[in-house]
Amino acid sequence: MKGNENMTSTLTIVANIEAKADKIEFVKTELLKLIEPTRLEEGCIQYDLHQDNNNPALFTFVENWVSNELLQQHLNSPHLKMYVQATEGAVASFTLNEITKIA
Repeated sequence: MKGNENMTSTLTIVANIEAKADKIEFVKTELLKLIEPTRLEEGCIQYDLHQDNNNPALFTFVENWVSNELLQQHLNSPHLKMYVQATEGAVASFTLNEITKIA
């Protein structure tokens, strides 16, 4: 399969953010602000935001990065720091999983 060698080196992240029930629209607005600047970052291959069909408080980012080093730069970016500060107290839970494509 052409390009398969790139698949193994790509870093895939799945981040789940659950907003507090009364903060869903606020958190969604703040998450949407991350899209454009993150997609422009060096090393960002994919940065897609999803909202659960059955639980509108649950948001999921599916991300692909060239390397862990460039992901770390993203995690320390000004726009991500602003998001964390803005949504303090509005997020019920957050998980970040680093996953590997196996097939």
